[in-house]
Amino acid sequence: MSPLLRYPTAIEEGLTRIESLLTQDHQGSSSSCKYPIAKRSLALLLIQGDPVFWEKARKLEPHFPEIKTVIDYVRSQFSDPLVLVVAKSRYQLSRKIAESSVINIKKKSQESEEFFHQLTVNPITGFPLAIIILYLGIYQFIGSFGVGVLVSNLEVFFTETINPLVNQITATLFPWTILQNLIANEHGIITLGLRYVIAIIFPIVTTFFLMFSLLEDSGYLPRLSLLADRLLKALGLSGRSITPLVLGLGCGTMATLVTRTLESKREKVIATLLLALVVPCSPQLGVMLGLLSQSPTALIIWVGTISFIFVIVGLLTAKILPGDSACFYLEIPPLRMPNVQYILSKTYGRTLWYLKEIIQISILVSVLIWLGKLSGIFEILLKGLEPIMIWLGLPPATSAIFLYGFFRRDYGAAAMFDLHRSGILIGRQLIVAAVTLTLFIPCLTQFQLILKQHGLKITLAMTSFVIVLAFLMGYLLNQLLSILEVTF
Repeated sequence: MSPLLRYPTAIEEGLTRIESLLTQDHQGSSSSCKYPIAKRSLALLLIQGDPVFWEKARKLEPHFPEIKTVIDYVRSQFSDPLVLVVAKSRYQLSRKIAESSVINIKKKSQESEEFFHQLTVNPITGFPLAIIILYLGIYQFIGSFGVGVLVSNLEVFFTETINPLVNQITATLFPWTILQNLIANEHGIITLGLRYVIAIIFPIVTTFFLMFSLLEDSGYLPRLSLLADRLLKALGLSGRSITPLVLGLGCGTMATLVTRTLESKREKVIATLLLALVVPCSPQLGVMLGLLSQSPTALIIWVGTISFIFVIVGLLTAKILPGDSACFYLEIPPLRMPNVQYILSKTYGRTLWYLKEIIQISILVSVLIWLGKLSGIFEILLKGLEPIMIWLGLPPATSAIFLYGFFRRDYGAAAMFDLHRSGILIGRQLIVAAVTLTLFIPCLTQFQLILKQHGLKITLAMTSFVIVLAFLMGYLLNQLLSILEVTF
């Protein structure tokens, strides 16, 4: 019976000739059998240059020189390697079998899906589409709606209704000023901690995770990875890194955890450094967009500065760290209409996880501030930061946003929002503070995760580099804007 798969004539003739020259036993269970496969299979492996069976046949076959001559002749008949010729023949047969076995009833739908797939991965159309998606999803939805509408209204509600009520009730229940300051007043658990969480962080995080879940469920994120792969290669990353980098816009800690999925240690270190330095979490991002969108020039300067540092640090790190860029392979799911139930379920789960963590941190930070004020340590730290703030051209009160930002980036962003509403941070000082805070040291939980994943040496090196670069860029930016007399 002739085999179902027929190779090109020259290969078939070569196989027949090699089979006739083979002398050892094949396909048996006895110990005398030298090969566990049929003669045709062995001949096919020899033609393709399989190293194991080539060496075995060279030792066992008395006619091996003749076999090698036949193989050399067959190879001379093709411009492609015989491995590729054999693979093409098998692929053609498998495709014929598949076409004869599958009834395609959605051909038009598949053609439409292929069209949109090419639209997202072709650089000519893919990058403009990505810019549009980022503009609508991040700037308009998170910045304009999340901060401009939700945060603004909730902030007014808290400062004008909730906080005065909490101050009044606390003063009635607790006659001791020390306890009153712990719960209410300027830095209380409710008036500061929970206000930050509910009025500022919660709306921004919810809108981000909603948008992220929408992009994820539609199948767009893997295509964004494919599109960005070539650009990220220059930074020592691969398209796979786009997932933690995008996720870092939601939560740097969660994104740092996801870097474990990257292929090499080198790629993990580069991605972790970029997340710690230039990728703002969603509260930071939302506050920056909400505050700087009032001046297009300020927003462009912030985006341009952060993007410039992202590229430069990535390029330099890729040059300094040894090793090659990671290979990139990724299964691309079909594009589909997002399922509202799945999107809401993912958003709910992620937001709930975030809030559970941030509420605990907010209470801890409020208690630490309270203890710091009682002991005087908090004021000492603020005073210690004031010379740096003046060096940056910022008001001394700005030192609070960096101290808060050490505990949580989102806490620092919320404090920055407060300073702007109070009229302390405006104009050029606002953009300098925004750039410096974005680049500033990652929050405490992210720092702990970096320490756990990369060890003390790498963590301290990253942290030192981030702090120095953040303040240096803030100083240089302030000097440049002053020289150019840029006003907002």
